[in-house]
Amino acid sequence: MSRIHRRLYDPASVDLPVAEYFQEICADLLQATGARNIVCLVDMPAVKLDIARLTTEMYLSDLQPAMKPTDAFAHIAHRKTERVGIDELEGRIATSLVTPYPPGIPLLIPGERFNKKIVDYLRFARRFNHQFPGFDTDVHGLVEEEEVGPGEPSYYVDCIKA
Repeated sequence: MSRIHRRLYDPASVDLPVAEYFQEICADLLQATGARNIVCLVDMPAVKLDIARLTTEMYLSDLQPAMKPTDAFAHIAHRKTERVGIDELEGRIATSLVTPYPPGIPLLIPGERFNKKIVDYLRFARRFNHQFPGFDTDVHGLVEEEEVGPGEPSYYVDCIKA
């Protein structure tokens, strides 16, 4: 089991294709249990997950404060907010914290503007959640609404009314 734990937390695993990573974990699990007559087959589309680059870029991106956090909260109290879809967020002003877990460090605070790097990360989160159900990314401040039809669910963030 320690081999599985090491593999889960090995930084070198970040660059492995996802299918290969899961195949190796399955092999380790089967070896740890001593099962000899079980086959583990991982079949999934090729997915490039450049999570390290995305998270680094979003936290180092140029954040633009548009107003004081207290002013953004005042918009909530006066019902001057609206729910905005991920694809329309660039340039909009957040009314609440936007915090991805992990790492749990606020990405935006109320009163800051969404930029392209942050919107790209939120699009990634939407794609990831659709491709890997059950392993959803958790972003505080990002609201998921049920799918209207087939495809990806809709994600929104509460912003100052335009």
